[in-house]
Amino acid sequence: MAAIATLLTVLGIAPLVFFAFGAMGPIPETAERMLAALIDYAALLLAFAGGVHWGLALWPESTRATLRFLAGVLPMAVGWIGLILAQLVASSVALAVLIPGYLATVLSEHRAARRSLVPPRYVWLRWGFSGVAVAMMASRWSRPWRRGRRSAAVMAPTPLTATMRP
Repeated sequence: MAAIATLLTVLGIAPLVFFAFGAMGPIPETAERMLAALIDYAALLLAFAGGVHWGLALWPESTRATLRFLAGVLPMAVGWIGLILAQLVASSVALAVLIPGYLATVLSEHRAARRSLVPPRYVWLRWGFSGVAVAMMASRWSRPWRRGRRSAAVMAPTPLTATMRP
């Protein structure tokens, strides 16, 4: 069972890495789309992390069910806020919300594991996953792309467009 969990964790991380590197690419339009995909995927995965706590709260032998339901809702709410901020304010603001959301979620799970409320093996997977997610978002956050700003290579006329007259 541990091998499949590790494999699924790696498969879950792969799109984050792909989108983060794509968001730093040289083509502005593609980089913007990849940044949007990175934010969307990171928000989705943050909400998924909260879903684990919903499942644990529904378990008949669950202790502190109300707290577990809250732990299930907060990551989803933070992810949703990140999505809204990416659309209405800026991608950098969305990343500034999602990164602490990931850190708060994994830290609360770490604390829950010390109280035997979640399995220790799960917390190790979450630390690895959250570490990569935060690193990918932070790497993109450290190099913000300004909308409408293009590189000289994109703005330079091509031989075909140089000969065209309006």
